[in-house]
Amino acid sequence: MTLPTETETQIARWRGYVQRRQAISVDDVDELEDHLRHQIADLTSSGLDDEESFLVAIKRLGNMDAISREYAREHSDRLWKQLALVPETSGPAGSSAWREPAIVLGLAAGAGLAVKAGLTWMPGAGVPARNCGLLVFPFLTAYFAWKRRFSARVVTALLIAFVILAVAVNVYPFVPAGSTELLVILHAPVVLWLLAGVGYVGGRWRSGGRRMDFVRFTGELAIYFVLLGLGGGILIGLTSAVLQLVGVDLEPVIGGWILPFAAPGAFIVAAWLVEAKQNVVENIAPVLTRVFTPLTIVMLLTLLAVLAASGGLIEVDRDLLILMDAILILVLALLLYSISARDSLSRAGFFDVMQLILVVLALAVDAVMLTAMLARIAEFGFSPNKIAALGVNLLLLVHLAGAARLSVGFVRNRRRFTALERWQTQYLPVYGVWAAAVVVAFPPLFGFA
Repeated sequence: MTLPTETETQIARWRGYVQRRQAISVDDVDELEDHLRHQIADLTSSGLDDEESFLVAIKRLGNMDAISREYAREHSDRLWKQLALVPETSGPAGSSAWREPAIVLGLAAGAGLAVKAGLTWMPGAGVPARNCGLLVFPFLTAYFAWKRRFSARVVTALLIAFVILAVAVNVYPFVPAGSTELLVILHAPVVLWLLAGVGYVGGRWRSGGRRMDFVRFTGELAIYFVLLGLGGGILIGLTSAVLQLVGVDLEPVIGGWILPFAAPGAFIVAAWLVEAKQNVVENIAPVLTRVFTPLTIVMLLTLLAVLAASGGLIEVDRDLLILMDAILILVLALLLYSISARDSLSRAGFFDVMQLILVVLALAVDAVMLTAMLARIAEFGFSPNKIAALGVNLLLLVHLAGAARLSVGFVRNRRRFTALERWQTQYLPVYGVWAAAVVVAFPPLFGFA
């Protein structure tokens, strides 16, 4: 049953929300969606417009949290079965179920081989560091290409972007351990992250909903990767301790073989786990954001107190400014993940006020840092690092200011939450463009020093 485009968009957003309820299977969601569509069609034929029909049909369908609880009571076994990596089937269907894990493991092994080869054959310390992301992200994008069935146009565009980046980081005659080489090492992963995002959305980067899905994917990928890293680190540590007791030193093998394969392999496997089991970990997201938001507020208040007690802004230590930049980026990541995990249909509440406080404090810290950076530039002159840091802080200032303005409107019930979501997703490509400018333009502008 085909409905108007705007209604189809609303149904797609509703379906994505419902699918994140782990107790509801895909077949159940299909049944609910079919019922919703018939309700909308009946209401439209009775004289209501499209938006009114959708809202009334959703109201009649009921509260999805209550529906989820009901499904959980009736199908409690699903909560455990969903943790399985492949379905319990046999025959041809079971064979096809193993295809994706096999492809993922092959890509993970390929990423490990690429990193191992890079560490072995690339000369110097800076070259492997500049190429580290280039050795891993193409395998992640290849997984998305297989999963999303990219068109030739998307494949060509991504290949051209990867080639341009690879040429820039390898052909430029960098001064060893110079400032521009360090900037490239730090900013190239941001460009690769943006390219992976284009791959994740299947080339539909203009879709705000798909960009927000990528934000959610990034947060869940970080969770899975950390969990895999912790588990793997414990296993490697225990194995090494046991072997040392019998006189076998495992450290050369760990550094030369295990880590080059384990880290990139875990990254690819974590991406697959997010794709396969995102409805399991996504229920952790609201808990994590509610725990870390107040803690981050306390941290930002402490930072403001430290800056106030440090005396003149010119005397602020450069390393402190770098650390505070990293903290602000983490705050922004927390904000984005909180927004991606929130039900956009719910009204403003206490936690939204907490997020607004977080954004305002981050704005205050960023303003102080910008003032300190400008003072240092006026005193000591320009450098590649200072310009790059200044650019990042200006981008953060605009991003956080927009988020604060829209959050105030939402908390005061004058704006919809979707406006805040839209601002986040529309602004994300700006960071990728800036990082690309730093990687491609900064080295020749500053003489590759």
